[in-house]
Amino acid sequence: MVGRKVGIVGSGFVGATAAYSLSLLGTCHEVVLYDIVPEVAKGKAIDIGQSTCYSRHGTIVSAAETPEEMRDCDVVVITAGVPRRGEMTRADLLMINAKIMKEVVCDIKKYSPDAIILVVSNPLDVMTYIALKETGWERHRILGMAGALDGSRMAYQIHQKVGYGSGQTRAIVIGDHGQHMIPYPEISAVGGVPLEQIVDRESMDQIIARTKDGGAEIVKYLGTSAYYAPGRAVSVMVEAILDD
Repeated sequence: MVGRKVGIVGSGFVGATAAYSLSLLGTCHEVVLYDIVPEVAKGKAIDIGQSTCYSRHGTIVSAAETPEEMRDCDVVVITAGVPRRGEMTRADLLMINAKIMKEVVCDIKKYSPDAIILVVSNPLDVMTYIALKETGWERHRILGMAGALDGSRMAYQIHQKVGYGSGQTRAIVIGDHGQHMIPYPEISAVGGVPLEQIVDRESMDQIIARTKDGGAEIVKYLGTSAYYAPGRAVSVMVEAILDD
């Protein structure tokens, strides 16, 4: 843990939840929050920092007022951008968030040139591609968060359908983060038992459909994008990256 530093660009619900999850688990030594509104990053950094005395490790949580202060990170998570609201699709956010992504990536290249970038901003697959092109880095250093989130959403839908195995469900989703994602029931399982042996074809189709609509369903109820599951998915991926 010692010496491992994670920067999070964007201190909204997803960024703050990811920071809280990382500090709760003691995944890294330091988490630095940055936001275009410095007071937001500062306030959330203080709030999260005041929770760390109850964590297993004393993670340092701080706020950067300028991109320059978020330097020498091992991993940089990009959550910055406009979230979905109402009837918006992920594609509706494209032009707004593409401009933000280019600016953020420029700062990361300058101040954390050895970092791995984890993209969360929507539309996620396009934003990840923009980050790849803007950095010019090797492909393995630019990752999108979708697989971890969509897999957890599929696992949730499996549990909702079968009623057991919540902590023993292995769900795999590949493809893009949207309606063209590909839930992969053939290699998904509950307690080691293949999903195909547990649910019938009709139930499988319902699980797949609800997984694809997982984000939109939350927007319908909250009026904005999800943040607990995305934040946790971020922390899972960051831990995997740091632990190699």
